[in-house]
Amino acid sequence: MNEVDLLLQRWANFYVSMSQASAALIGLLFVVITIVAERRPNDIAKIRIYLTPTVIYFVSILIAAELLIIPNHTRLTTALCICVTGVAGLVYTGSLFVGRGKRKRYYEKEDLMHHAVYPFATYGLLVVGGCLFLYYTHRGLVFAAAGMLCLLTLAIRNSWAVVTDVVSNRPSGH
Repeated sequence: MNEVDLLLQRWANFYVSMSQASAALIGLLFVVITIVAERRPNDIAKIRIYLTPTVIYFVSILIAAELLIIPNHTRLTTALCICVTGVAGLVYTGSLFVGRGKRKRYYEKEDLMHHAVYPFATYGLLVVGGCLFLYYTHRGLVFAAAGMLCLLTLAIRNSWAVVTDVVSNRPSGH
């Protein structure tokens, strides 16, 4: 077994737990989307604005974690798995800054911070982790893990914000 395989094997439990948490939370998020759509049909646009990025963040964690538990990685393939996930996230969150017209506008500046700015920085941690992995394997994995944990935390926070908004406001039409 090579050095990369041994190091990734030591991190395997972390990646498995990250993928399980992300998968479970994606499932719960679909339940939330259904409840929001039923309780507040006039707010369907908010689902796209607020929950779509959150689903993307959970999926990013799931993909990165699953890619990293594939056996027989080399130093380069591991770095690529981490970097590609990070770069894809940077592109996606960068598109949230642009806004794509009126239909993709956040209602509060704080929302933009939690749904775009912080995740952008977090995806940057993944890219840094992937690049570091080429030369400093352990440090690279630590940065990647920090990015994944931050992204998970942000996605949970964003999900919680939507759920509390739905629960605290009366359903449309009442």
